[in-house]
Formats: sequence, structure tokens, C-alpha cells
Amino acid sequence: MERAIQLAQLGEAYVAPNPLVGAVLVYEDRIIGEGYHKKYGEAHAEVNCIESVLDKDKHLIPVSTLYVTLEPCAHHGKTPPCVDLILRHNIKKVVIAIEDPFHLVGGAGIKKLQNNNIEVVTGILENEARFQNRKFLTNILKNRPYITLKWAQSQDAYIGKKDERILLSNLLSHQHAHALRATHDAILIGKNTAIIDNPSLNTRFFPGASPKIILLDPTLQVPPSSKLFSAEQAIYVINNLKESTEGHIHFLRFSQDEFDINSLTKRLFDKGIHSILVEGGSFTLQRFIQSNSWDEAFIYKCPQILGSGIAAPHIEGRTIKISHLHDNQIQQICSF
Repeated sequence: MERAIQLAQLGEAYVAPNPLVGAVLVYEDRIIGEGYHKKYGEAHAEVNCIESVLDKDKHLIPVSTLYVTLEPCAHHGKTPPCVDLILRHNIKKVVIAIEDPFHLVGGAGIKKLQNNNIEVVTGILENEARFQNRKFLTNILKNRPYITLKWAQSQDAYIGKKDERILLSNLLSHQHAHALRATHDAILIGKNTAIIDNPSLNTRFFPGASPKIILLDPTLQVPPSSKLFSAEQAIYVINNLKESTEGHIHFLRFSQDEFDINSLTKRLFDKGIHSILVEGGSFTLQRFIQSNSWDEAFIYKCPQILGSGIAAPHIEGRTIKISHLHDNQIQQICSF
């Protein structure tokens, strides 16, 4: 199951909004096949796993055990049901990390396997598999996007200077941040960050698709010459003035009364945005923190001392990992 979880992770930048899934086929403690869900709309992990079995080992498939990180599907989606594939190959035992809460699955896959006299074991490395699919589970169980916060701060806990662009993180941290972008549907910033930094918000330092852009600009102060508006990806401008679509730019109007984080994220979820990376600045980040509308945060702690400036957001959560990229420390925390 550990190997299946490793494999599942390889699809992180490509399968959303589908879950990450890995599968391993084992005969007498020897892996004879393995696979993972590589891209949204393409073959599932179980299919790739069984197809990877060498010709000399195909006769072993019926007497092997299939390990899979998520309950096999029992419905027709973009691909046929994986449960039917398992039945067709006469696999007699399936070990599953977690059940799939999606309403078209929800235990139906397990039940169908059991009804066909297949031994099913569940809950193996359940916590690890749940954490790996935290975005998918949040979407399904909470009906909202998964929210990740990210910022860099100086040694004395400032994120920058007012009206001045300050670069704190090093190149390795930039690459790490761009990897985060590639694994989220959209990236969100406020108008001050857009005006002062004029960012591109793409994934130029990491292979993967650039996320959609969400700009909080209530009175439309960000100039049309901003790099954001020339980006290839869709941009959603959250404002109080107009509702229209102009090419790839979508203006979403919110009244003052409804302009809160929860209504914002719900509307974006309805637009098909399943995960959001919030890159600030400080005021925007703090709004998400104060409304308890966040799931995970990455804090890049850098060696520079600014002495004064814009204070870093204050956040409380459970630290799940601390890593180092040269002279930068990255603290990964979660709210759950």
C-alpha cells in the first residue's frame, strides 16, 4: 500500500478534480503490476496496473492481491467501472486504503466485489491515503474548494514593504511555490499585490499547467496593462461593479453585503474551481484566516531582516512538515 500511495502522488498535477489513485498487484510478496491515474479523463489506476503485467506473469493475475488507495469505481464515468475489470480478471482479493465518498461510488464498489465472493480488506494506511486525497475529500464532503495559503516572510516576520516589491525567497523556494501552483486549479491575489508586484502567476519554474487566476479587485483599480490580463489562462475578477465576460476575463460581481470569503469560494466552486492557492498579500491572507476558510498553509521563512514593513499574517494550525531549501525554511501546516 505504501508503494500504491507513492504511485498515486505522481498524478498530482494532472488528475484534478479526480482523486489521486495508485494500484499495485502482488503475487506472493512480488509486485507483478503497478499503475496510477495519470491524467483526468484517462485510464484509472487499476487499468494501468493490470495492463503493466508482463506476458509471462499474466497467468498469475487471478491468484494475486490488488492493493489500491481508493475504492474501485462501480459506475460508468469517462471510463468503464474498475470493479468490472477486477471481476473480468478473476482477482480474488482486493485491499483498499479508503472508501470513495463520491455519491456514485460510496461503498458500491466494495459491495459489488463482496457480492461476487471477492475478499475485500479496507482501512490499510487509511490516514495516509486520506491526507493524500485531502483536496478531493474536501470537495466531496464539504462542497467547496480546498484552500491553501502561501507566503514568504523575513526572519523578523514581515512579508514586505508598503508600495515596494521585496523578494525574500530563494530560487529553490520559487520552484517549490510554482509546483504548488501546478497542483491547484486557481491562484488568488488581492488588488494591492497585483498593482505593486505585477505578477505573471504562471508555472514557469515547474512543469505543469498554469492555474486560473482569481483577482480580488472590488472597484476595478488594477490597470488593463497588468500582466494578469495578458495571461493565457482564464482570470476571474471579483468586484462590486460589473458582471460580464470579455474573452478569457470573467468579471464576477458581488454586492458589498455578499462579498465574504465563504460566498466567494462557494461561487468559484460552482464555476468548477476545486482548489485555490492564496498568495496574498497580507490583508487578503488574513481575511481567509479570520473567516476560518483555509485548509493548509505554506510559510517560507527567509533569512533577511527587514526591520519594519507589512507584518506577516498570524495563523494557528498543526505543523505537519518542516523542510529546508538552502537558507529558506518551509513550514507546512494544516487546520485539520
